[in-house]
Amino acid sequence: MLKDTVEFINNFTKNFKPEIGIVLGSGLGELADKYCRCKIPYSRIPDFPSSRIKGHKGQLVFATIEGRRVVMMQGRSHFYEGYSMSKITYPIKVMKELGVKTVILTNAAGAVNKSFRPGDLMIITDHINFMGSNPLIGPNDEKLGPRFPDMSEIYDKKLIKIADAAGRILGITLRHGVYFASTGPSYETPAEINMMRTLGADAVGMSTVPEAIVANYCGMKVIGISCLTNYAAGVSTKKLEHEEVIETANNVKENFVKLILLLLKNVK
Repeated sequence: MLKDTVEFINNFTKNFKPEIGIVLGSGLGELADKYCRCKIPYSRIPDFPSSRIKGHKGQLVFATIEGRRVVMMQGRSHFYEGYSMSKITYPIKVMKELGVKTVILTNAAGAVNKSFRPGDLMIITDHINFMGSNPLIGPNDEKLGPRFPDMSEIYDKKLIKIADAAGRILGITLRHGVYFASTGPSYETPAEINMMRTLGADAVGMSTVPEAIVANYCGMKVIGISCLTNYAAGVSTKKLEHEEVIETANNVKENFVKLILLLLKNVK
């Protein structure tokens, strides 16, 4: 499967070799539109999962940005859509086979830490996988990674330092925190958010962690950045709605895009 997928993409892109992969979360799709060199709808790529979420275009976009060769996922598939863990992380393995060395994972998340606010950008320093499964379950391909990969430093400290420096240059205050992954699609209850806070979580979302696990397993450097689009349940009295997530993400996207561009420029 992986060989067929990669061959199709290479034929389409004329062997364009990306060095950095970006998974674009809610509100960041315009970055791909602006710099697009060529794009392939997920539906055309053999064995590639298609995103069915509102606001996710579902395209693999290739571009040269800040002198770096980049492949971008304009939208992702999610576990709550009914896909298996192996399916939603398949694109990360494809990136690895295309030549990607560094992966930038972005998402929209809810603020669990009461000192964080909607509109904040949070660098993920670690995560808690509460999705009830692991994307590495099943037969292992030693060509991709080891059977029992170390997960003590999934999120690369050097990349985090580069992101922090970029934030200072841009005048953007970057939070640091632990991302808690739940399955969704329902938002969490106030009791569940209290549990997450007790366990040490700062933000909660429904993606990213499976991708981060597989990217680390494949030997790629990983950085994760969350746009905190809303307060988690119980932090405020306001009911949670997906429209609020999209609206806040759109309001923050200018700073988010600037951060990604400066990060790309300085990634080693």
